[in-house]
Amino acid sequence: MKLEQAAKQLEALGNPTRLNLYRILVRAGEAGRPVGTLQESLGIAASTLSHHLHRLILTGLVSQERQATTLICRANYPMMNDLLGFLADECCADAACNPAAGDAAA
Repeated sequence: MKLEQAAKQLEALGNPTRLNLYRILVRAGEAGRPVGTLQESLGIAASTLSHHLHRLILTGLVSQERQATTLICRANYPMMNDLLGFLADECCADAACNPAAGDAAA
């Protein structure tokens, strides 16, 4: 993953509504959730939801599929895993670290 792509995805997730929306879609699994259900869950206007979904779709984190009259939204798990990998790939590359020691202190 390129730095620019990761930055765009992280920027999209930096909005509380979009982050909440994305977490709902991640929890939904491969089946995804219909747009109407997402709107009810978030309690936001359809136009606001559309705006937030559009930002997540543009970054590749979310996909949409029309099934008859219903739009189904899904988290793009391979893209999510790429972003997580990008964040963690070089963990402690420049210094010795012991992530487990940090967990014990918490």
